[in-house]
Amino acid sequence: MTDDVGSGRTEESASQGEPRLQIMGPLRVWRGAAELDAGPRQQRRLLAVLLARQGRPTTTSDLMDLVWGPDSPASAVNVIHKYVAALRRLLEPDLPARAVGAYLLRHGNGYLFVAGPETLDLVAFRRDVSAAKSSLAQDRPDEALQHYLDALGRCHGPSGDGLLDSVAAAAVCAGIDGEFFDAAIAAAAVAVRLRQPARVLTPLRLAATMGELNEPVHASLVTTLAAAGQQAEALAVYGVIRARLDEELGIDPGYHLQDAHRRALTQTALTPAEDADPVVARPAPLVRPAQLPPDPPFFVGRESELLILGDLTTGMRTAGRTSPLVIAMDGMGGVGTSTLATHFAHRVADEFADGQLYLDLRGHLCADERLSADDAVRSLLHMVGVPASDVPDTFDARIGTYRSMTAGKQMLFLLDNAHDAAQVRPLLPNSARSLVIVTSRRALVGLAAFDGAHLLRVDPPDLPTARRLLERRLAGLPSRSTDDGEWAGTADEIIELCGRLPLALAILAARIAARPALSLATIAAELRDSARRLEAFAGSRGLVDPRTAFSWSYRQLSPEAARLFRLLSAAPLPGVTAEACVSLADRDPDTTRALLAELIDAALVSEHEDGRLTSHVLVKAYAEELLEAEEPAADRQAALSRLLQHYLHSSYQAQLALNPNRSPIEPAPPLPGVVVERPGTHDEAIAWFDRQREVLTEVVRLAADVGYGIVPWQLAISMQQYLQWAGRFQDWEDVMRSALRAARARHDVVGEAHVLRSLAGARYFLGAHEEALGLLGEAAPTYQDRGMRLEQALVHNNCHQVLSVLGRHDRALTHSTEALALFRMLGHRQGEICSLLRMGRSLTALGQVAESIQVLREALDLNELAGRAHEESAIRAAVADNLVETGRVAEAVTELELAASTARRVGNRPSQFDALRQMADVLIAVGDLPGSRRAFEQARTLLREFPDGGTDGMRASVTRLAQKLA
Repeated sequence: MTDDVGSGRTEESASQGEPRLQIMGPLRVWRGAAELDAGPRQQRRLLAVLLARQGRPTTTSDLMDLVWGPDSPASAVNVIHKYVAALRRLLEPDLPARAVGAYLLRHGNGYLFVAGPETLDLVAFRRDVSAAKSSLAQDRPDEALQHYLDALGRCHGPSGDGLLDSVAAAAVCAGIDGEFFDAAIAAAAVAVRLRQPARVLTPLRLAATMGELNEPVHASLVTTLAAAGQQAEALAVYGVIRARLDEELGIDPGYHLQDAHRRALTQTALTPAEDADPVVARPAPLVRPAQLPPDPPFFVGRESELLILGDLTTGMRTAGRTSPLVIAMDGMGGVGTSTLATHFAHRVADEFADGQLYLDLRGHLCADERLSADDAVRSLLHMVGVPASDVPDTFDARIGTYRSMTAGKQMLFLLDNAHDAAQVRPLLPNSARSLVIVTSRRALVGLAAFDGAHLLRVDPPDLPTARRLLERRLAGLPSRSTDDGEWAGTADEIIELCGRLPLALAILAARIAARPALSLATIAAELRDSARRLEAFAGSRGLVDPRTAFSWSYRQLSPEAARLFRLLSAAPLPGVTAEACVSLADRDPDTTRALLAELIDAALVSEHEDGRLTSHVLVKAYAEELLEAEEPAADRQAALSRLLQHYLHSSYQAQLALNPNRSPIEPAPPLPGVVVERPGTHDEAIAWFDRQREVLTEVVRLAADVGYGIVPWQLAISMQQYLQWAGRFQDWEDVMRSALRAARARHDVVGEAHVLRSLAGARYFLGAHEEALGLLGEAAPTYQDRGMRLEQALVHNNCHQVLSVLGRHDRALTHSTEALALFRMLGHRQGEICSLLRMGRSLTALGQVAESIQVLREALDLNELAGRAHEESAIRAAVADNLVETGRVAEAVTELELAASTARRVGNRPSQFDALRQMADVLIAVGDLPGSRRAFEQARTLLREFPDGGTDGMRASVTRLAQKLA
């Protein structure tokens, strides 16, 4: 959960005991008048990063990059947590242990520093600058100048003062310094206008010292010095910056600086039009471009994305914007990111009076094929009318010219197929009135972090939208109706087999247009063959089909990431976790996570909120082709075996943590390279099974199909306890039937018996009682022939359970008695407790209440000695039956409340439901209708949480209760 981002502190509420921090200059911390030691260098560096990004959350991975750069140590995450705790104590010494405090908040998987203007100089600086701009907008220049001077007085040198030396962190600090430069230039313009230039010379000189090559700052300083009557110093400043530009960059001063020098040299006064900004360039006339690609003719859907884009664009009109609106859209190849961007650009094009520019950056191609930032700037300069002869010689000079040409303009820029933020950043225009739409295969996080871009993920459309897309493309075709039976029967299947990918659907529609006799049934048949699925989209030369689109991303992967991408195609469809990928890849966890990050960044793998990693169905088909072509059969089998064994051994460890009635069946040792997950507690085991349930079910089927890697029934049996307690009875049956098929195919008689016994349990819960008895009868001879006494005892207890429901209590009692004897002979305490419980229930049903009370008391005492909560719920429910029989209803209700509470605590939802249902019945019998309704509502609420709303028997029992209450 994200912490509250409000600091809760104001200037008025600040006291001498609260901290004050400086980031605009050397990092310093005070409390009252005393300056504090901010700790070791790495801790101070972390604090500086958090202060510099005040008000913006920073993930742990970004913090690692900002503090250490690309060479962060393996212990970086732990070091960050340690330093955060130390900084919280530094800022708030009275903060209780492990408390978050008011300043340094947890945000997602990272941190967020929040503070008011009295606490952090950067916040106060920005407040004063905002006040200055507001005063200017209201034509109060004297007031604006004072606000600017208040802001400028808060800067004491470069932000962080060299403390942040990683590339990313230096960029953050450069951004703060840039804010100071902009404010100094703006303040100088106001001061010159008011004939008070001397008031801004001190901050302007500091800005020139900090930005030794910053031409606008030096131009402003030259102009302001000249306006203050200090012509000699103005000319000296110009001479220094001119020499520095020539020596370090090999360039001459730009127009701003040359014009300032001319004015200082001739002492030319500023015209009224120039008073507002003495250093504004006078660019060449701008040609109004209109270069957007045509609006896509078959565009449908994307309502939510268009709404987001529209809201962002509307927000451009709010006051106070200082930079262009940048929207960076990302999505996998073929998903329609460029189509959406182009369509939206056409929607809003009329709002940008100075025109629209379009540039394909070709970032999805390899390095030697994509457009460099330098070439992109050249292209944009040509687009706005700069003759080739006038394009400056150096990259920096070209950027300067580009920004001059776009300054203050109201333009729309569509930058298609960007590779990364570095390719885009030089292309951002110098105008808060412009809109920049960027598309890319990858999320341009750097553009969001440092340039304020809004990120928008574009996913495949939903089924109704995909259906509309296909219908629209087929609507104009002769003899092709979307209302006929063929369409209704197969179109949705085709769409899902394409993964709803717009590119794939467009190609299929084109195939149908080219071959009118081609039936949808034929296309569906082609797509069902996963090994040849991509062949359905192959077309003529020059066609960008899904395979081609995916190959562009694949070719940019590192060799290790490409190998993992191929191996992932063997993973089950529900997806795998990063932990499972460690075993699949046979690489260490850190390396594997780095490779996965590369695949996610390339839009070839998607990471879901629950940690699952999946690929689009067509991307998976592409990876399967590569796996077959590039990985030897032995390597493919070894990788899949490691993955299957990861799930088997991890499930075994989770089963151990659940502490079931019998010791789990331990599998053979895993292969080298298999890394096992080990949930340590009951709750962790339940959570692990919750996350992995779908993939475990698929793994059993997969292992049964391929015939190697693991013994399928061992994994199926390890899931039984969880599936039973979670009430997932149909999943339980499905898993066991897959395991039974595999055991019989391998002639594994013992495995078959284990599966039959477990399958009987699933069928029992689903109400198939006679079938359950038959399955137990099939399993029992195997255990008897092999002297497997524990399994024999378990079968007896299972038979008792089924026979009791069928009302055959004499036979049920016989089975529980035989089970008890076997468990006691084996010294199996858990089995003994279960058998006593079952005997007690049978004795109650047979009217032998006194004997039942004695047996159940023994079961409860043994259970307390064993410290097990798992059987307690059922024992207390049985005790409640006897208490009702003897007229002690209040005590019975207390026992049932304890039974429901205990079952809930261990995650046994069927037992919890039974206790609540039984309680409602008891209370109805004694006329306590309010209490009965409460228990009934709890039972009904719980039933809704079961898959499919519970079993038929559960639903019927709730219906009967409702009728009684009515």
